[in-house]
Amino acid sequence: MNQPTAALLIIGNEVLSGRTQDANLKFIATRLGELGIPLREVRVIPDVPEVIIRTVNEVRAAFTYVFTTGGIGPTHDDITSECVARAFGVPWEVHEESRRIMEADYARRNPPVEMNAARLRMATLPRGATPILCSETSAPGFIMGNVHVMAGVPRIMRSMFEVVAPGLEGGIPVKSRALHATGLLEGQIAAGLTAIQERFPMLDIGSYPYYRAGGNGVALVAKGTDEAALEAAAAEIAALIRADGKEPVEGEPAAA
Repeated sequence: MNQPTAALLIIGNEVLSGRTQDANLKFIATRLGELGIPLREVRVIPDVPEVIIRTVNEVRAAFTYVFTTGGIGPTHDDITSECVARAFGVPWEVHEESRRIMEADYARRNPPVEMNAARLRMATLPRGATPILCSETSAPGFIMGNVHVMAGVPRIMRSMFEVVAPGLEGGIPVKSRALHATGLLEGQIAAGLTAIQERFPMLDIGSYPYYRAGGNGVALVAKGTDEAALEAAAAEIAALIRADGKEPVEGEPAAA
């Protein structure tokens, strides 16, 4: 079977300016890997209509799935939804069922919340979109073709993703093996690690230095869908570490 692929668009001037630190990429990449959908590209783009429209059209043609985060709130710079409508060439219009759900939610609050024009923007979707309804909010994300539009707020995004996940057609789950050793230096093992990567081209093998109060070192991580190759590569990585006089430790190093 063909392995599906994914791209992520992180949309927002606040991320590009440094005002907000993205907290969604790691979650999305990890969960997609578990589903057998490798995340192959990530772009951070501004709240500029032409950029959003162009980028959505580029990536939806190149990847099996596209995920976006950010830009679906009630304010003037929340333009992701209307830009996706323009990218697909369809009207951007009030989704009546979403409006009813939001109005009912706001009416139940104490005190009740007005369903004003700003909040109505969150119930306005591209024609033909399927709402993503989650437990964290009554305001929907949505699916349009292979594009999945989700909130930027991490807890809401995670809830929306888990609603979407069962409907994604995954491939072989991406697995990993990690080893680390304190005192290990990248320069000492670089040639040997390159040779291992060349012997296992089906895997992604990375080297990641770490710095801890108890000593610095390097973590070596192999990722891929071929479990036999992962085990063989991990054995060679362990041997490489031992050849440098260090003892490999399974897993990632403890957090600082």
